[in-house]
Amino acid sequence: MSSIELTPSQKKILRALTNLHKETEDAIKGEDIAEQVDRNPGTIRNQMQSLKALQLVEGVPGPKGGYKPTAAAYEALEIQQMDEPAAVPMQHEGEPIDDTIIEEIDLSSVHHPELCRAEIHIQGTLSEIHEDDSVTVGPTPLSKLLIEGTVDGKDDTNNILILRIDDMVAPAEEPAH
Repeated sequence: MSSIELTPSQKKILRALTNLHKETEDAIKGEDIAEQVDRNPGTIRNQMQSLKALQLVEGVPGPKGGYKPTAAAYEALEIQQMDEPAAVPMQHEGEPIDDTIIEEIDLSSVHHPELCRAEIHIQGTLSEIHEDDSVTVGPTPLSKLLIEGTVDGKDDTNNILILRIDDMVAPAEEPAH
């Protein structure tokens, strides 16, 4: 658990940096982060100074320069870094999304069928996903859980999609005797 308390704005900017860095592994330009979080590039530069002071970001000088997240950045955002994370497929409006990692699926209010929700914690960008869009997550590696739902909301700061569950299937297998 990280002891660094970040503002929602810092979290959102740092999350965008880690998502963009995961895609390219290169230094990320402030303008690209600004576009991702819908902020002014000057605002990003100012925030990066405080994130550098917290040792969450390193600046890379030069024409191919920009910013890179440090290991502490992933810790501060509580992002687990794995070399080979298990692939959990995700579809948006029936189209596969390749550049995301499903970190966690939390089910809430499963005892109330009309209010059943799933929080999908994601590494990757959520900018193309909007309320009332159709999303399918799964099957998961072990339980083969498959969730089909409608986006009820999203938390861009923490990269969480909230789905109203339309259908959820986990094939039950007969125990071996």
